[in-house]
Amino acid sequence: MSTAENLKEAFAGESQANRMYTAFSKKAERDGFPQVAKLFRAAAEAETIHALAHFRVMGGVKDTAENLQTAADGEGYEFKEMYPGFLAEAEEEGNKAAAATFKNAMAAEEVHHNLYNQALEMVKSGKDLENAVIYLCPVCGNVEIGTLPDNCPICGVPKDKFVEVK
Repeated sequence: MSTAENLKEAFAGESQANRMYTAFSKKAERDGFPQVAKLFRAAAEAETIHALAHFRVMGGVKDTAENLQTAADGEGYEFKEMYPGFLAEAEEEGNKAAAATFKNAMAAEEVHHNLYNQALEMVKSGKDLENAVIYLCPVCGNVEIGTLPDNCPICGVPKDKFVEVK
């Protein structure tokens, strides 16, 4: 393998380790082990440091317009191509839990795709997005800007469960 391929593999591995350790931290917290949870959070952040260093060396971060286009393209691929196949396979296998996560993610990725495209148009015209509160649904990953609906349009969670993104 080449160094470029090694960087990609290292970036993917470190990114996955971050998410895994974050999940482990939340579980340790629920299980009553706050120091173990803290250790997992520290390790998760360390993995982020590694992943971002690899990504930087790979030249993965461009100007904001290019980054928005990359993000929109990735989200578009996920909701148009990747998740529909995953969902169909999960349904065929009768795996309802996986099907539910794929369905929620697919719908949320479409929202993200549209929001990135809106932001891209603003950035291309030299403007930032309007200053408004951005909310995240903690169940399905839906993003809402400004006013929240009474319930998440994707998963139905009540609006009081949404988290404000700082």
